[in-house]
Order: sequence, then C-alpha cells, then structure tokens
Amino acid sequence: MKTMPFSTYQKILIALIAFVQFSVVLDFMVMSPLGDMLMKSLSITPTQFGFAVSAYAFSAGISGFLAAGFADRFDRKKMLLFFYSGFIFGTLLCGLANSYAMLVTARIVTGLFGGVMSSISLAIISDIFVIEQRGRVMGFTQMGFGASQVLGIPVSLYLANLSGWQSPFLMIVAMSMVIALLIWVNMRPITAHLAVQHSQSAYAHLRYTLTHPHYRLGFAATALLSVGGFMIMPFSSAFAINNLHVTPQQLPFLFMVSGISGIIFMPLVGRLSDKMDKFKLFAIASLFTMVAILIYAHLVPMPLWVIILVNILIMLGIMGRMVPAMALTTAVPEMKDCGAFMSITSSLQQIAGGVASSIAGMIVVQKNSFSPLEHYDILGWIIAVVSLLCIFLVYRVNQHVQRKLDKKAAAMGEISERLVNA
Repeated sequence: MKTMPFSTYQKILIALIAFVQFSVVLDFMVMSPLGDMLMKSLSITPTQFGFAVSAYAFSAGISGFLAAGFADRFDRKKMLLFFYSGFIFGTLLCGLANSYAMLVTARIVTGLFGGVMSSISLAIISDIFVIEQRGRVMGFTQMGFGASQVLGIPVSLYLANLSGWQSPFLMIVAMSMVIALLIWVNMRPITAHLAVQHSQSAYAHLRYTLTHPHYRLGFAATALLSVGGFMIMPFSSAFAINNLHVTPQQLPFLFMVSGISGIIFMPLVGRLSDKMDKFKLFAIASLFTMVAILIYAHLVPMPLWVIILVNILIMLGIMGRMVPAMALTTAVPEMKDCGAFMSITSSLQQIAGGVASSIAGMIVVQKNSFSPLEHYDILGWIIAVVSLLCIFLVYRVNQHVQRKLDKKAAAMGEISERLVNA
C-alpha cells in the first residue's frame, strides 16, 4: 500500500501535538519513577500512592464526560489552549505541594484539564489527517512516551534527587508554557467540524454519542487499552528498587534505555500500521506484550542488562499495540461527533485506568518502606486476561471500520461513474 506524504503544515501540526503529548505523558509517567521517593518522603502506603495516581485518572474521566457535549462546538485550537493552560496550572500546584493531601488535590486539578488533552489531540488528527496517514501520525505523536523516558524521566529523577520530588513538576510547567506559546503562534484555527454541526443541545449530543451502538464498541475497546499500563506502571520503580535490587542511581538509566527504544520503534510501527492490516499488528503486539509483562512481573534479582531488556520488550509491545489501536479508533466516529467521541473515549480510559490503579494498590502489599512488594505477579496475570478481551473488542472495531471504509469507497465509485456517464 502506497503511503500518502505529509504537507509542511501537517508536519508542523504533528510536531506540536507530539510536544503536547510529551509534556502531558511526562506529567503522568513521572509519578512512577518518583513512587519510591514519594512513599518514603510522605510516609504513605502503596494503597495511598495508588489512590494518588488514580485521583488524576478519575478527575480526568469526569472532565472528559463534562467536556464531551461541548467538544464539537468550538475551534479545536481554542479548546486545546484552554485545557492546556489548566493542565499547566494543575502541574504548578503539584510542584508547590508539601503534603499528601495537597498532592492528591493537585493531581485532581491536573487531571481535570490534562485528561482532556489526548481527546482534543485525537480529534485534531481525525480532522486534518486521512486514515491512510494516521498510523504514521500516531507513531510520531506517541513518541512522547519514549521521549519522556529518554529525556524527561532521567532529568526529572536528577532534579528530584537534587532538589526534592516537587522539582520535576516545576520543570514541566516551564516547558509547557513554551509549548503553549508555540501552539498559539503556529497552529491555525480548526473549524471544519463546525460546518457539519447539528442543532442538538450539549446534553443531547452527549447522550447521542454515548448511546450510538458502534461508538459504544469503540468506547469499550479503548477503555481496556489503558488498564495494563495503569496497573503495572505506578509500582514499576518501587518493584525495580525493592524486588530487583536496582539502585536509585541505576533507575534513570533503566528508563532512558527503554525510552530510546520507544523513540526508534514508534515511527517504524506507525509506518507499518499504514502498510499492513492494523488489527493484525495490534493482535501480534498484544500477545507479545502479555508475555513480556508476565516475565517482568515474575522476575527476581537479575543482572541490570536483563531487567533493561525486559523493560525494552514491554515498551515495544505497549507502543506496538497502542499505535494501530488508536489509528482504528479515530476512524469510528463521524466528523460531527469526533470531539465528543474522543472526549468520552479519553474519559473512559482514565476512569478504567483509575480503577486499575486503585485495584493494583489494594493487591500489592509492602510490609515497610524498604521491604519487597508482594503479589506483583498477580497483576501480570490480570493484565494478560484483560489483553485477550481487548483483542476481541478491537477485532469488532476493525470490522466496523472496514465496513465504513468499503461503503465510502463504493459511494465515491458511484459518484465517479455518474460523472463519467454525464
């Protein structure tokens, strides 16, 4: 299959969305490597830490539902800047927090705004890029995950060891302010969806999107995508330090190497996703991820290179399944419902992730701040079961998307035939 090239403006847009994804992902992901430091500094239990992570997810889920009814009624650029500004403010509160209660409050505020960023970005991608380009777009924008581990997390850990766990959040604030300025200057208004907008009220639009049978299938599939990451990642640094005997000094290197693999691999996955069947790629990557996570969850103290290798495999698997799955998801809604669909999708992902983090916090046990985590292997088996269910749901989504594309192609062929015969 021949790939469609990007215009200069599309390349600029991809870079801006990737920068946004990098900052938002880093804000969330930095909680994991800071987990051991936070639990020791604030004298909190794994259950409390799991709640601090899920607080962001639950508030993000709520804001996604609240924003869904209005998501298709405004210029997407204005929506992006509004919620990104709120995300910056919430992250600033995290950097100023000096107690567990303040940290949880700050994470709630950050989630209210940051949780909508992904859905707005996906709506922009759906409006600007055709389905034949979206695999590569997802590959580049999802590089934010890898870049956050290569650049963000090592720098964040260095700053945290130097100036306290709050300093990484202040760094994210400064960086995000620069990104917001770049968006303001370089992104054009995105209003094509307003031309096909209906006269329904915000509530009616939300209800219609929620009850559409094909949309519900997409919601279920994408909600389950986040469960594995939310379950295993919040405790990954604590597991590495307390169970695998990785030192705090080795931890940044561990994240950096796996992040580099993500940066290298993501564009390749995106290009592959546009050339082959997206569901097949997703299914292969999901099975690969299941095996890698089960291996990691059952690891005992090993040489550092073995631990790094398994982390790289997990990163490759997670990204390999996320890119084709999200590319398929963006093809589910009609343009008039895209913003609402993506907001609800993001909301359900966050809520599912919040539930997963809370459950993980209740399953994982640590007798004291320096003892090994117990029952971490159980998380691996739960993730494996959820992954199998997710494969089935994405298969159903793929069937719907293919029928939709075939119908569109048939309609275009009929129009062409009429023009020829006219």
